[in-house]
Amino acid sequence: MVENYLIIGGDGFVGRWVVELLIKRGETSITVFDIVQRYFDKEIKHYQGDLTNYDDISECIEKENITAVIHTASPPHDGKFEELFWKVNVEGTKNVIEACVKCGVKKLVYTSSSSVVYDGYSELINTDETAPYPEKHMNVYNETKATGEKLILEANGRNGLLTCALRPCGIFGPNDRQAIPGFIKVMEQGQTKFQIGNNENLVDWTYVENCAYAHILAVDKLSVENQTAGEAFFITNGTPVPFWDLCRFIWAQFDHYPPYILKFPSSFGFVIASLAEFASYITGKEPGFTRFRVRFATTNRYFNINKARNRLGYEPLVDLEEGAKRACQPVLDSPNNNKKSN
Repeated sequence: MVENYLIIGGDGFVGRWVVELLIKRGETSITVFDIVQRYFDKEIKHYQGDLTNYDDISECIEKENITAVIHTASPPHDGKFEELFWKVNVEGTKNVIEACVKCGVKKLVYTSSSSVVYDGYSELINTDETAPYPEKHMNVYNETKATGEKLILEANGRNGLLTCALRPCGIFGPNDRQAIPGFIKVMEQGQTKFQIGNNENLVDWTYVENCAYAHILAVDKLSVENQTAGEAFFITNGTPVPFWDLCRFIWAQFDHYPPYILKFPSSFGFVIASLAEFASYITGKEPGFTRFRVRFATTNRYFNINKARNRLGYEPLVDLEEGAKRACQPVLDSPNNNKKSN
């Protein structure tokens, strides 16, 4: 069956990679729906619209006779957008579901997050899909992604609609706006010499092309027979690494090597972060160092992807080391780049 694909958020980071892979394999019926149009491809259709407006998304699906939807849209993972998280991740997702049900869409794949099972404190060690949602989520982003995921999975079977959710962890890649810029900011601020924790904790990452590939596998495999309908799947590179190892590998791409390493226990990091957050509360300025960042750098957070391997046929296309090199290349190629070696 020839699918008519709709990529919601198709001009965003993950969505654009999904579009590129679909084009690469020769798909001829691709529509992108996004609030901002960043790309202008002659071979695909673009709808500029607001996901939180039901009529916008419903009109697009109906007019283009969409059969398969990949919903990748979400605001950046930033605490400043709490109200927007509810509007897009929850209300917007409700609109997508209702439009799909109304228009007879057959497949709906949702970009969730591995953070839907994270409470901000507990270790995640080889965690699989049997892990429950936490009683209290770490932040509003995680809560709204979990709520959106629940809505997607509960919609499975409505008017013949088949749904599933993918839970990528630590997405990074060329031109990303969070991971690589974060690594570079630490480097530019001369903070690479500091290490919090013993670097024995393992962390998962997902190269963006692997993430996009998993979405295409999901929409291809989505069926009751494959035990994919109504299911969630963790997606990673499948190679958890000590947190500081990847940081230093990224910095090395810019010929930056810390002159020495000052190691601090995580308990000390929490004290300093608490003081920074208190100072931020007094001054109104965003803290550069937070307790969340201490936890992020010092706790185990890695996942078992056997379910995705067995049911979706997922295997990463790009390994972690190669992905890190590719992610850094656009910055290295930029005319404004100055390699840091301080």
